[in-house]
Order: sequence, then C-alpha cells, then structure tokens
Amino acid sequence: MPKQIILAAHFPGVNNTTVWSDPASGSHIDFASFVHLARTAERGLFDFFFLAEGLRLREQRGRIHDLDVVGRPDTLTVLAALAAVTTHLGLAGTLNTTFREPYELARQLATLDHLSGGRAAWNVVTTSDAFTGANFRRGGFLDRSLRYERAAEFVRTARELWESWPAGAVVGDRDGGRYLDVADPGAFAHQGAQFDVAGHFTVPHSPQLHPVILQAGDSPDGREFAASSADAIFSRHGTLEDGQEFYRDVKARLARYGRRPDDLKIIPGVTFVLGDTDAEAQERAHHIRRQQVSPQTAILLLEQLWNRDLSGLDPDGPLPADDPDVSAEAISRGRAGMYADPVATARQWRALAEEKGLGVRDLVIEVTGRQSFVGTPERVAERMNHFVQSDAADGFILVPHLTPGGLDDFVDRVVPLLQERGVFRTRYTGTTLREHLGLAPARPVAAVTG
Repeated sequence: MPKQIILAAHFPGVNNTTVWSDPASGSHIDFASFVHLARTAERGLFDFFFLAEGLRLREQRGRIHDLDVVGRPDTLTVLAALAAVTTHLGLAGTLNTTFREPYELARQLATLDHLSGGRAAWNVVTTSDAFTGANFRRGGFLDRSLRYERAAEFVRTARELWESWPAGAVVGDRDGGRYLDVADPGAFAHQGAQFDVAGHFTVPHSPQLHPVILQAGDSPDGREFAASSADAIFSRHGTLEDGQEFYRDVKARLARYGRRPDDLKIIPGVTFVLGDTDAEAQERAHHIRRQQVSPQTAILLLEQLWNRDLSGLDPDGPLPADDPDVSAEAISRGRAGMYADPVATARQWRALAEEKGLGVRDLVIEVTGRQSFVGTPERVAERMNHFVQSDAADGFILVPHLTPGGLDDFVDRVVPLLQERGVFRTRYTGTTLREHLGLAPARPVAAVTG
C-alpha cells in the first residue's frame, strides 16, 4: 500500500512569502480571512490548519520591519474561534515555551482540545533573545544553551498536567448524586530544574489526552528534541536528496526513546504554483517570486546576513565584496540565529552569484525560496507523491502566497488527483487530529520518558 500523504494549510500573515499588494490579497487579521482558508482546507480534507505566532514586531536598523506590521494576532484566540466554524480540521498553533508557564498553556490547550472535539495541536518553539523577552516580565532571562532544556521540561510538565485527570473521572451520576469518580481530581506536583509547580489542574481529561505536539528545528538539538517529544517535525529542505537525508537522520533517533519510525511525522513547509501548462506555471512562479522579493525586500534580507546598512546597494548589482560583520550588535532584531556561520554563508552566496551571473535581488530570490512545486496539477500531484513515497517527507504544509484564497486552486485541482492515486483520503474517517495523522493514542508521560 502506498503511504498516505499528510496535508496542512499554513496561514502565514504578512511576510516575504505572501504578496499583500496583489489585488486578490485580503486582510491578514479579519476573521473572515481565517475562516475562508480553514474552510477551504477542510473542504479539501486536509489534516490541519497551522497558525504561527510572533511575540514581537521585528526591527531592522531601528525601524519596525515593514513586512511584520500586520498579521500578528493571538494564536489561541483565533484557533478557538475556528473550532466553532470547522468540524474535522485540526487546529495547530505556534506557542512559545520561553515566556509562558506550563500550567497556563496546558490549561489553554486542553480547553482548545475540548472545544474542538480533539483537534488541538501545539507547535513547540523557544526564544533566547532579550529583544523578544523585553515584552515580558522576565526579559531575556534564559541563556540560549538552556532553551531546549526548558522546552523539554515544559512539555513533560504539560503532559503531567493533562494526565492528572483519569479518563473516567467525570461520571455525572444524576440518580446517585455523584459527579466525580475520584476523590482528588487534577492533583499534580512537579519539581525540576526549570519548574516547581503543584496544585490541581482545572480541565478534565481531553479527547486526545495530549494535543498533538509539533516542533520545528533543524539543529542537532532540535532534531533530538523532536525525536524525544514530538509527534511531527517541520523541515525546510529544497531537494529530494536533502529531504531524504533529514528523514533518515530524524527517524533513526526515535529508537533510543522507545519509539517507532511512524511515531514522528516529517512535514516540510512548501509553496506551489499551478498552470494549465508547465511553461505557464513557471512563468507565474517567476512573477510571484519577484512580487515576494521586491528590490527593497532584497536589500533588507541581505542586510540580515551582512549585519550592516546596505541601503545604498544596487538591488541589481553585485553582492558586497567584504564579509559580514559578526562582531557588531545584530542589525535585525527578532530574527536571532538565522545563519549559524554568516561569513561562510556569504561566501557561498557570492560563489553562487558568480556562477549564475546573479545580482543581489535575483540571488536573494534564489537562496530564500522554499521547496516549491510548480507545474500543471498533474505534475504537482506526481512530484508531491514521489517525495512522500521516496521517504523525503510524510506530507506537506502548504504556504500559499495569497491570503485567504491562495489554497482554492490546489483543493479544486490537485487534491482530486492525489485521491485518484489512492494516496489521499476521500473522507475523514476519524474525529481527532491524532487519528487524521495516523498516530497512535497518546501514551502516558512515564511511558514516553521511560
């Protein structure tokens, strides 16, 4: 039997993936936009809707980054509202472990799981920079080396809270006058390096017990954290071979945590462009990329690597001849750690620009693009299926360039072709997100950590 493809829809907000200036683009904060994309995804029988989170507006050279101003609403509020206008679609949100507390977030996610009938998911992320932390009471208190240590203990603590109510604790026996079947519901106590909490959890056992745990991270620490704690990991690899290498590496890490390869799904974020012919699709893709990376955006993105003011640079001219300034304070704030080795990355970019004869803007377009499926609906369906059957991914998170209607063509023209190949569902057969993804029921935290 061929592998079944996982599909998710990402609502990206305003950034250099979306094209807010396109006449077909709508609001990135109006609830109607969220509803349109979510209902389109559910009409296409997608697994889940994904909403990212931004805890601070990013700055560059002391100014708010233009692409960050709109589209940063509160994630949980939007997902809770979407639970009321969808029936089957999973609801996944990026929620930070650095500036929240386990009791608070575990309670909110358990509530979302109840409101949605078992469709909640949590994309676990960390933040180490003091710039983002300045919005919070504790500021930049967390050393970068501790961020995954805190995240791992955060997830474990949340699981302990979710498990504090037995599955049958609420009996609601009207005749006998007995509402609960346990004497001390929700009692918990956790003492660790990061958290020392005790009390009573206020939300009974939710439909999934544990909301689905997602994680994004390509570093060795990120991969290890996903192998130990996540149900799915996002990836960003531009070729089949790179995707296969990532897939092999992450899946191989699962055994030491008592997990099977199918216990962790690998779901890269991708873009797509459709056309009636491959040539038409390629032409549209070229136009879209130039909309996404304007001359001004190209310079802004280049500055993030070179870490200095490049506003006088010609967007169609050559890259700077000197290396990035790694000693100065970061020119871009709120996007810490984008490049592990800026000097090495700059030299790679220069070599690529020289090899292909690219100016600044065309080079930025080349190096910042996601894995993209471009072609006729038949070609896109074929290539997506090849990636999954070749173990480069278990599915995809689609990032449309238009909000909110950018997913419509894919649902109407590509999904039926995947169904014809027998690699995508023709109806929802389960009720929870764990069932959609083909994941086993959540295991108690003691079983997860051994």
